[in-house]
Amino acid sequence: MTDKQNQGWNLENTYQQLPDLFYTNVKPVKADAPELVIYNETLAAELGLDSSALKDEAEIFAGNKLSDGSDPIAQAYAGHQFGSFTMLGDGRAVLFGEQLTPNGKRYDIQLKGSGRTPYSRGGDGRAVLGPMLREYLISEAMHGLGIPTSRSLAVAATGETVLREAPMPGAVLTRVAKSHIRVGTFQYARQWGSKEDLQALADYSIKRHYPEIEADKDRYLTFLYKVADKQAALIADWQLKGFIHGVMNTDNVAISGETIDYGPCAFMDQYDRKTVFSSIDQQGRYSYGNQPGIGAWNMARFAESLLILMNEDEEQAIPKAKEAVETYVQSVEDYWLEGMRQKVGIVDKSDNDKTLIQNLLDLMEKYRADFNNTFRSLTLQQLDADSALFQSSAFKEWHQAWQDKLEKQSASLEDAYQLMKQHNPSIIPRNYLVEEVLAAAVEKGDYEPFRALLAALKDPYAYTEEQEKYAVNPPEQDYQTFCGT
Repeated sequence: MTDKQNQGWNLENTYQQLPDLFYTNVKPVKADAPELVIYNETLAAELGLDSSALKDEAEIFAGNKLSDGSDPIAQAYAGHQFGSFTMLGDGRAVLFGEQLTPNGKRYDIQLKGSGRTPYSRGGDGRAVLGPMLREYLISEAMHGLGIPTSRSLAVAATGETVLREAPMPGAVLTRVAKSHIRVGTFQYARQWGSKEDLQALADYSIKRHYPEIEADKDRYLTFLYKVADKQAALIADWQLKGFIHGVMNTDNVAISGETIDYGPCAFMDQYDRKTVFSSIDQQGRYSYGNQPGIGAWNMARFAESLLILMNEDEEQAIPKAKEAVETYVQSVEDYWLEGMRQKVGIVDKSDNDKTLIQNLLDLMEKYRADFNNTFRSLTLQQLDADSALFQSSAFKEWHQAWQDKLEKQSASLEDAYQLMKQHNPSIIPRNYLVEEVLAAAVEKGDYEPFRALLAALKDPYAYTEEQEKYAVNPPEQDYQTFCGT
């Protein structure tokens, strides 16, 4: 065992209070030659961990050692994957424990890529260095953007070769999340557990994430509303930043409202509602424009899982559950519209705001304008003379209408532009930049480009000189992402 006092671990294992249907006790598989390649000292401090004692502890972050209080498990769950329901579970991850922070918050500490579990379904349980670094970078960038997300504490190379389409270096990611309870966890309980099992999961989830509704006599319906609202806010935020998750299966929907499971995700360059990056999404199910609707579909599946808790006669519960899902549909639209108002500096709301905003988006799509940099240019009042969008007569008409709107507001123009600066990032993790820094790290062992990009993304709203080189329009490319294991 390692020294708890010197490292700051303060672990509990409350998930194991649930029926054993929901998990299996399993230890991480030891790595051959662990090496800590990235460590998040800022996050470690927030968790109450002692970086001076942990920054050289590759053995812990590779799963070779357990800290005091760790009782590792693999969680069971199910999910609709591209619409098809199946039994799943942590096939290459273990829950190391739940860290209680100095301010009383609770976070799951999960090791991803730590070896086979009973849910591996023929897989080797290992992960590859490149995708684990990618999740580290993107999840921390999402945090910088203010989007609710799981975070990354460390990446440890294992010193092992993992066989995929070619031999690749192995790694373990230490992921931090409010919890890893998913819509798919509830689907699993409803399909393979008893009503008592499902109720135990719901009560645990409410106590952990929504304690304010524990005494509500209709708490399971209220729980549905709470989760739906969190998802509406989250997905609206994705849309506002041009983020495409890529694999919105129900097992990737956290009831905490955080973004989890960064597989074939990416940020959109040219604005196009049909944009898909994932190599496996041949039908565009999880395209950028479909994300709000898929969120509703996922909430409907969550509602179905809870019906028996809302009313012994499930048919009686359906109308109220349907209302909750319909509320999500309106909420995601409301959150998006409010966010778009902020992106264009609108303070005084009016009925024609949505039309003004949609007209801009339609023009951006027509002229294949860069999503983030269009709003960045408007924020900085720097309209590129070489831009087909900005030089079009239709845009000039739109721009005049927008300026008229801003000038008539109760807020000053300066305040409007300041509002835009707070909601339009200077930079995002551009796909080509991400691939460049990953190639340098994985192929050459050079982590400096990775660290430099990571540092620039820490505060993407800063508009610093150091960020300028990351803010140029990207090269035209046919970019694809892969699940990456």
